[in-house]
Amino acid sequence: MHYEYIPKGVCSKKIEFDIIDGKIKNLAYTGGCNGNLKAISRLVENMRIEDIIAKCKNVRCREKDTSCIDQLVRALEDIDYK
Repeated sequence: MHYEYIPKGVCSKKIEFDIIDGKIKNLAYTGGCNGNLKAISRLVENMRIEDIIAKCKNVRCREKDTSCIDQLVRALEDIDYK
C-alpha cells in the first residue's frame, strides 16, 4: 500500500513510501537535505517497520524537537500497516 505524509517542524515537505509485507519500500522525501534523505531512504529500504520505529524514534535535528527520520516514525505509527 502507498502512503503519503506531510511532516511537521522539519525542512522536508512530504514523505512518500510503500509498505509491502510489513517492510518499507520506495521511501522518498520531497524537500529537505537531499543527500541525507537519500541516504536514509536507502538505509531503511526493506527494513521491518518495527525496526525503523525502534531505531529512529525521537531522533532530533539541531534544536528542533523532531527530524525527518522521526517524522517518518510518526507516519508509521499513525498507520495500520499490519
